[in-house]
Amino acid sequence: MDVKGIAQGYSVDVVGDCLKEEGIENFMVEIGGEVLTSGKSDKGESWRIGVDKPLFGANERELEAVISLNDAGLATSGSYRKFYEKDGKRYSHTINPSTGRPVEHNLLGATVRGSNCTDADAFATAFMVMGVEKTKEFISENPQLNLDVFLIYDENGESKTFMTEGFSKDLEEV
Repeated sequence: MDVKGIAQGYSVDVVGDCLKEEGIENFMVEIGGEVLTSGKSDKGESWRIGVDKPLFGANERELEAVISLNDAGLATSGSYRKFYEKDGKRYSHTINPSTGRPVEHNLLGATVRGSNCTDADAFATAFMVMGVEKTKEFISENPQLNLDVFLIYDENGESKTFMTEGFSKDLEEV
């Protein structure tokens, strides 16, 4: 079993559990872009977490959006930072377990909010394998999971987004 796909999310949850055990109620833990929040920020407000714009190979980052996050985990998986390019073709680092080959679709990034970061991390990775349409179907067919999703994808060279209703309520465009 290979769990490195959720290691950062799991690590965030472990740190969060340790903070809670010490009686700390207000915190934000981030490891490698995976986030867990509890309570409020030092300003007494919801935590505001940036979602990166998918820029291939860019050294600098730009934000696509900012989400208000309360008592939840947030994880993003994407194909825009880790990839391999050969003969002008870009290959994702995400491997489709059905084919054993890199995924080939237009989904650039999947950000998932869940009750904990481990699950959010696992679903973000799974959605990168599934692609946009299968992810939409999965979310529609599994409301009991209480997942909020923000997808960024390429449509004929233009960046497009899809988000669940719960995500859209807490999202600020930048």
